[in-house]
Amino acid sequence: MPASGYSLRAQLVESLTLIKRPDVPLWVVLRNTLAVVLPLGVGLATGYPEVGLGVGAGALDTMFSDQPGPYRQRMRRLLLAALVAGLAALLGFTIGGQLLPMLLVTAAFGFCGGMLVVFGTDAARVGMTSMILLVIAAATPISSSNALLASGLIACGGLLLTLFAVAAWPLQRYRPERHALAGVYTGLATLARQPGDDENTNPALTDAMTSLQHTLLGRYRAHGRAMEAFTVLLELAERIRLELTAISALHADPAAHARYRENAARVLEAIARALETAEPPQQAERALRTLRNDARTAPDGLAPYLRALDGQLAAAVRNTNWAGSRGELRAAAAETQLPRTLQSSSAWAMLRANLTPRSVAFRHAIRTAVCLSTALLASRLLKLPHGYWLPMTTAIVLRADFAATFNFGLLRVVGTVLGLVLTTALLHLTPDSPWAHLALMALLCMAFRWLANAHYGIAVAALTGTVVILLAFEGVNSGVAVADRVVNTALGCGMAMLTYLVWPTWERGRARDALAEMLDAYAGYLRALAAPEQREAQRETRSLARTARSNALASLERMRAEPGTPQSLLELARALFANGNRLARTAMALEALGDEPAPRPAAVNSFVATCADTVQAIANALRERRTPDALPDLRALQQSLLVPLQQDGGLAEAESLARISDRLTDNIDTLAHLLRRAHSTTGNA
Repeated sequence: MPASGYSLRAQLVESLTLIKRPDVPLWVVLRNTLAVVLPLGVGLATGYPEVGLGVGAGALDTMFSDQPGPYRQRMRRLLLAALVAGLAALLGFTIGGQLLPMLLVTAAFGFCGGMLVVFGTDAARVGMTSMILLVIAAATPISSSNALLASGLIACGGLLLTLFAVAAWPLQRYRPERHALAGVYTGLATLARQPGDDENTNPALTDAMTSLQHTLLGRYRAHGRAMEAFTVLLELAERIRLELTAISALHADPAAHARYRENAARVLEAIARALETAEPPQQAERALRTLRNDARTAPDGLAPYLRALDGQLAAAVRNTNWAGSRGELRAAAAETQLPRTLQSSSAWAMLRANLTPRSVAFRHAIRTAVCLSTALLASRLLKLPHGYWLPMTTAIVLRADFAATFNFGLLRVVGTVLGLVLTTALLHLTPDSPWAHLALMALLCMAFRWLANAHYGIAVAALTGTVVILLAFEGVNSGVAVADRVVNTALGCGMAMLTYLVWPTWERGRARDALAEMLDAYAGYLRALAAPEQREAQRETRSLARTARSNALASLERMRAEPGTPQSLLELARALFANGNRLARTAMALEALGDEPAPRPAAVNSFVATCADTVQAIANALRERRTPDALPDLRALQQSLLVPLQQDGGLAEAESLARISDRLTDNIDTLAHLLRRAHSTTGNA
């Protein structure tokens, strides 16, 4: 067996052929394209094409900050991107002709832009945009007065795009919230029809639930009476997911089970459609009546769970009606906030915590500063035509992990070559008219915005054409510009990859910590479940567990795409993640039982607390690369629960508790076994 499961050939094929489904709504594509094309069109019509070019370029550079979210959050993000773009352009125009000061500023922007990855993808985009504009503007230094005017136009492009992005705010105040909720309820319908097995939950639903919490409960949430219904629908989505998880663990009559889940899926889909259209959920009400009629004949073992899910669905339908209504709700908006576990600490605290060579963000910031400055210096010393494309490419390609750097580099080179062919052919076929070229640029810009998250290589091909036509309005020969872009792009991609390989941050060195943090979160969730009365703690730890699971999955995917990853480590990580998933689903089934009227026996709560401590011990052992210490005999403890549970005839959920405790024991024992086996095989778990 090879030392690593990595295959360069497989990675190349996957990068080139993997096409995701475009996830950018058409109206976003249209408004972003309009912000780029409209200023240039007005400039051409009025005889001031340079002004239109500046505004259009600013909009083009900030369009990817137009991301989903509440309108206030979207506006703040876009205004920040416009401000940073204007500042970067001003510095580039002003000191671009002075090599040493420019290298210092480039290094500063590279470091600060690289550090922004600690705040997430949106902030990282702002950092990357600032670096791009800095090196582009530095290629044409101008006087201070003209620099103020040019950078102001670029900032105005960002402001124009901001205006288009929030123009619907007064008319459709809650549209982002409704669409986020609709996405989650659509995911719940999918989960109802295709219940995940113990080793594979729905990643899209997991991510959507976390995103929804930030949309509805985050710092930039909307305030209004409709938010009460949205907040209730959020909690109901969590409860419905728990009920579906509990039902999927039952061994009921398959036909009745499938029929009921299909009925539940129809209700959830109808709720999602009502949220999308802001219409009363009449179709959902009809589907709910069908579900209730069918549930009357459910088997006895399934009936309690169906009653619980029925109540959750009915509440969701009721609140969907309020959320879609344009009238006032009966109660005032609840001042709900994100769970403490998901609330961000201060920005300065996060930055200070990452100012260490052990931090992925810090290492990425150093790499970016060095690579960006080196690329700028090389382009100046070698006097490369259109040499700003060299540092610009390094800013775009260099990422915090190997897989992303490799994929972006490969797809950028391939996309640039495709763009060369595409642009040459289209310009040959298009009439030699500024308006025809503007229309062609609009189509390419739309393709770039729509496909950027689906296939970066194809999107870069469209971007190549967009930029080349944009520069053609400035008098730059399109054929020369594209040829120079290919050369500088290839050099920039090579420099970015070399920089990463000189000082890498391999995910295999961090994967154990990510998996240990996932197990830490699961232990916290179980600890909260051991105290059934602490509903708020259960909600918070469940949210934290979902986030930790997403982080562990991302770490596993990055490690899979890296060369040199030991096959034994990859297999251990996959097994721990899959069995950790089983543990999380068992815990969710246990929480779903908490809605039963009968109190849970103290012995069961004590057993769950012991399970939490055991999972914590396994997480510590994984983090410290050792075998777990002597762990409690969970099987013996679980067997001791069966007698009192069976004797207590008044406990309706006794059979379910016995089954869940058995699964919980098996899940945790399997995790400990995997860690011991890996340690005995490699001597380094």
